Amino acid sequence: MSLSAPETTILVVDDEPFMRRILKDRLDFEGYFCLEAGDAFEAMSKIRESPPELVILDVMMPGKSGQALVPEIQSEYPDTGIIMATAVSEPRIIIDCMKNGADDYVGKPFDLDQVVQSVNKVLEMKRLELKIRLYHCGLEHTVEDQKQKIRETFLHSVESLVSALEAKDAYTGGHSRRVSELSCLIGEKVGISEDQLEDLRWGALLHDVGKIAVNPAVQNKPDTLTPDEYTHVMTHAIVGAGIVRPVASRRVIEIIAHHHDRFDGKGLNQAAPGEGWPLGTGIVAVADSFDAMTSDRPYRPGTPREQAIAEIMRCSGSQFDPKIVEAFLGVIQEQGPRAGAEAVLAFVR
Repeated sequence: MSLSAPETTILVVDDEPFMRRILKDRLDFEGYFCLEAGDAFEAMSKIRESPPELVILDVMMPGKSGQALVPEIQSEYPDTGIIMATAVSEPRIIIDCMKNGADDYVGKPFDLDQVVQSVNKVLEMKRLELKIRLYHCGLEHTVEDQKQKIRETFLHSVESLVSALEAKDAYTGGHSRRVSELSCLIGEKVGISEDQLEDLRWGALLHDVGKIAVNPAVQNKPDTLTPDEYTHVMTHAIVGAGIVRPVASRRVIEIIAHHHDRFDGKGLNQAAPGEGWPLGTGIVAVADSFDAMTSDRPYRPGTPREQAIAEIMRCSGSQFDPKIVEAFLGVIQEQGPRAGAEAVLAFVR
């Protein structure tokens, strides 16, 4: 007797009641639960009511043949096994059935032991196919979930690092957060997508993470930087992009790597003008410059808000993308006549 589970259902489809009864009696004995159908219409009605694990389908029936029914069953119920029962020795018909989704065939008159072997084989095969499909599906989801968790954990760790670095410096404390919030305001004004906005948020938040490799004495120097010192400080963009490269999206990496590039292409070691930038890069360039100008630094007090806005406007088309400058001015106008970068960000709180 078969070790099949009691709930395993087999539908026997044949226009001859005697043939259905022979198969049903043997399969009932083997522990399967059998249903019967006398034609294609009745078969599909029962399948749709409760899909069986297996269908034993007569090839030649009045009306719609079993051969014609195979692709319909396979299309709607791909997890249901199909065994063709045929008295026809024409190989072309059998091959056609197999190509359209049948899993095996048995001949008439039936060798019932052979039928049972075929049933067990096809059921085991379908169960294995289902396990493999579920395994791959689960593996893909597991890998993707793990990748996402790793990515989020890493980025949040880097965010915490940025906050810790800024907390040690009274002059840059909160800079990355302010740049991120202002960048998102500009991004919304420009009309970027939700995915782009999320990348913009992370790119702006992490744009200065590479400063971990910058000499603090140079970064906090109270005097004007020498050309060599300036070059040293500017390496933070490339270092930062390298830090996040294993887990960040391409847009985030590009924002970090190019946030000091100029729209006219004349930035330090810049390879191409800003027309080819991802939109987020130009947005962070404006937000970063505005916050840097309006914040106190070791070598100078913060620039008044209106003066910083005027400087952003003056550099439109040269240092900054004119479209981004226009969006920035729109954010400023909506915010109202207050002073300082914090006042701009207060607009969204």
